[in-house]
Amino acid sequence: MAGHSQFKNIMHRKGRQDAVRSKIFSKLAREITVAAKSGMPDPAMNPRLRLAVNNAKAQSMPKDNIERAIKKASGGDSENYEEVRYEGYGPGGIAVIVEALTDNRNRTASTVRSTFSKAGGALGETGSVAFMFDRVGEIYYPIAAGDAEKVMEAAIEAGADDVQSDEDGHTIYCAFEDIGDVSTALEAALGEAESVKPVFKPQTLTPIDAEKGESLMRLINNLEDDDDVQNVYANFEMSDEDMAKLSA
Repeated sequence: MAGHSQFKNIMHRKGRQDAVRSKIFSKLAREITVAAKSGMPDPAMNPRLRLAVNNAKAQSMPKDNIERAIKKASGGDSENYEEVRYEGYGPGGIAVIVEALTDNRNRTASTVRSTFSKAGGALGETGSVAFMFDRVGEIYYPIAAGDAEKVMEAAIEAGADDVQSDEDGHTIYCAFEDIGDVSTALEAALGEAESVKPVFKPQTLTPIDAEKGESLMRLINNLEDDDDVQNVYANFEMSDEDMAKLSA
């Protein structure tokens, strides 16, 4: 199981998702606004905006919020968000990539650097860890979409590269440039996905124990709590025993 999936499951068991729903909506709205400004404000004519809107709907974001975020892109008072990527190492030498949308690059850089430092990690230069990850498309379906065999068959037919299934759901990976075609084919076979997005997928995973794992979780947690941070990726894995300790 990928490290990020482990982290997501641990946080879900601790009830984290409910506690940060408003923050999730804020991040989704920011992505919708940026996507709408990057092209046509019509999801049918703008693939990035279509993905952003679909992901917002999957998180039960109200329709009014979605429409307001799109309209904000064409308003003269909307913030000018800049896409920035940060790279560094967390506890245990784990490689970490942080994606942000910010209207103040200096503020965000300072906060991210401080967060790494407090966790015993270090922020590096652009490109310092990105070579350890592949930029791919990630399509997620809940377990209700079907069993592993059904999803695997649909993924193969759709042209996906890999499927990882567990008790919570199915994560399907495809080439970055094929994300639109693959997700459309999967929707025809399995219904609408819970999320469709480009991600940084680790090429290999670095083992980490419970002690370092707890520090790493705190780092990722604090990074994701920052309003400017959209996504965090890390190349770690933990044993089931250590994962159980953190989930207790």
